[in-house]
Amino acid sequence: MNTDELEWALMKAERRVLEIQTKLHRWAVDDPHRRFDDLYNLVTDPAFLLVAWDRVRSNRGAKTAGVDGRTAASISLQQGVEGFLGALRSSLKDRSFLPLPARERLIPKPGSTKRRRLGISTIRDRVVQASLKLVMEPIFEADFLPCSYGFRPNYRVHDAVSEVRHLTSHSYEWVVEGDIRACFDEIAHPALMDRVRLRIGDRRVLVLVKAFLKAGILTEHGSLKESRSGTPQGSILSPLLSNVALAVLDEHFAQAPGGPASTPNERAKRRRRGLPNYRLCRYADDWVIAVTGTKEDAYTLKEEAAQVLSRMGLHLSEEKTLITHINEGVDFLGWRIQRHRKKGTDRWYVYTYPAKKALHAVMAKVKTICRQVNTNQPLDELLRRLNSVLRGWTMFFRPGVSSATFQYLSAYAWRRVIKWIRSKHRRMNWKELRRRYCGGEWWPRGQERDLFDPAKVRTTRYRYRGSRIPSPWPLAIA
Repeated sequence: MNTDELEWALMKAERRVLEIQTKLHRWAVDDPHRRFDDLYNLVTDPAFLLVAWDRVRSNRGAKTAGVDGRTAASISLQQGVEGFLGALRSSLKDRSFLPLPARERLIPKPGSTKRRRLGISTIRDRVVQASLKLVMEPIFEADFLPCSYGFRPNYRVHDAVSEVRHLTSHSYEWVVEGDIRACFDEIAHPALMDRVRLRIGDRRVLVLVKAFLKAGILTEHGSLKESRSGTPQGSILSPLLSNVALAVLDEHFAQAPGGPASTPNERAKRRRRGLPNYRLCRYADDWVIAVTGTKEDAYTLKEEAAQVLSRMGLHLSEEKTLITHINEGVDFLGWRIQRHRKKGTDRWYVYTYPAKKALHAVMAKVKTICRQVNTNQPLDELLRRLNSVLRGWTMFFRPGVSSATFQYLSAYAWRRVIKWIRSKHRRMNWKELRRRYCGGEWWPRGQERDLFDPAKVRTTRYRYRGSRIPSPWPLAIA
């Protein structure tokens, strides 16, 4: 199959997959108690496998091999996409398919000396997981509540942050900052599969999901480790399964008195009686509970959350689960959310700006890049790598009160680049350095590009979307 034929086949496959996903989502919304049978034929459908292959191939991780040593590029060159997907479909149809263990890779955990475990599956397993996700995601999306923002189509980090800002601006002053200890490693398989069975009735799909959970991990030392709990972090299916597991927290606080299901009159009555009202906001395993009440009420809700999570085999980290007042500030998803007085006025507002931890992380990246790029290379190579990091970081934190942070980062990047240039030319005076590397000015510039200046990025305000986040699968066809 040549490139043009593959592109045309992919376009038709994507159209077919979207149509089927829309039907599955509509049926799941119409009947909250429906259990879906005969989904395995969709997982093995050529259109679903082709779309799954395209998503795996387009991912940055496609260049990383699993335990079989194969990458997406090597499969395309040696076996061909059509032959690979045909053989994979045959093994799924005759039920001979068996997932291979994930290859363990330990990476540094940002902001600490600890390391996070990633499980790198084979390309073959990734394609099957992606196909499973294409089938299962529209069904479970019908059940996920608006308070869940992580790893969901059309949902963003900024939506979760703006939700917390909105709540803390409207009397929800106490905040429980939840931290689940080793969430991806400790989810109980029986409890997770029980929740999957609420919606999936096809035994073949359930067996396949469980096989991925039990596939095991090949450690960096070459030993095989059994998977008795958890979902491998880095797996395509893991974000969806973790949302299925953690939805117990969403459902508990959504149904309890004082939660989002309460009417304004009911919440007003609770306040008059000295009872708390609260709202949960969760992004994957990072979550906060905003509370209208006292600090003691927040402690009670924290213990309540711990009991709910224990059903899934999860536990809170006592050291990292904090209870703070919005005037003291909350760190959430890299942002600092804090209420303070507006300069020159007596009015108090809740502001969002980059957290110190996020700023220190990008500064560490700038420092590392300046050390990694040898001084015998041209300045353009250094600027190319730095600009990518600085531009991406500032675009992420642009919707906030970030100008002062951007100016600080700009000054830091300038100092690191100037230090690099001076190390490159130790005997060059300032006048000559500015002439050759700053165009006679003060800002570093190479032959092809200038150093990206974070201070020139104009900040904006993120439009609060609330529960009006569109679904990729419309319930009604226009």
